[in-house]
Amino acid sequence: MRILIIEDDDRIAKPLAEYLRRQHHIVDITTDGLEGWEWSQSGLYELILLDLMLPKLDGITLCQRLRAASSNALILMLTARDTTGDKIIGLDAGADDYLVKPFELKELAARIRALARRSTQMRPPILIHGDLQLDPANQQVTYAGNIMSLTPKEYMILEYFLRHPNQVVTRSAIFDKLWEFDKSSGEGSIKTHITNLRNKLKAAGISEDLIENVYGIGYRLRHQ
Repeated sequence: MRILIIEDDDRIAKPLAEYLRRQHHIVDITTDGLEGWEWSQSGLYELILLDLMLPKLDGITLCQRLRAASSNALILMLTARDTTGDKIIGLDAGADDYLVKPFELKELAARIRALARRSTQMRPPILIHGDLQLDPANQQVTYAGNIMSLTPKEYMILEYFLRHPNQVVTRSAIFDKLWEFDKSSGEGSIKTHITNLRNKLKAAGISEDLIENVYGIGYRLRHQ
């Protein structure tokens, strides 16, 4: 899942982002409401973690603006305001859930999973391609029943291809979806990650490249 954190307190935003990245999410951080609005217009984010007390544009106004613009992103508000009235205002503004600071990271992860289950854009729980299976709930990949050890980026690339089995995917599309905006690694690193992923798939027992090159365009998942 691609997540946008809109939070002006680095003591909260940075540890939260690192925790979510370890859960194989793509995470971007912005520190004011106006920039958060601008970033959200990319349409890439499936979830927005939104603080209420923000400079330039407050969280309630931003949430209302997102919903008025027909944003389909899930919105989880994070705030120190814990009265029933505050929660009602946040939910009425268009938030999908409301979590009071301070909170446990495990609870946040559980809230995110619950929101994903309720989402109309929920995807199949287990992605299957022949003997290859990827279980997003457990973040585990197996081939012929054997667990594969993948880096977080290899996992995300494989998941992306399994979710787009009939599409030719360009490097720029992979970069836009799976790399954070403030990373400077560039599209060239995608080739390295895909090469490493191919080698691990072969080592697991797949005899030919599961991810094949489409000359001059990008990549495609090979039909089984």
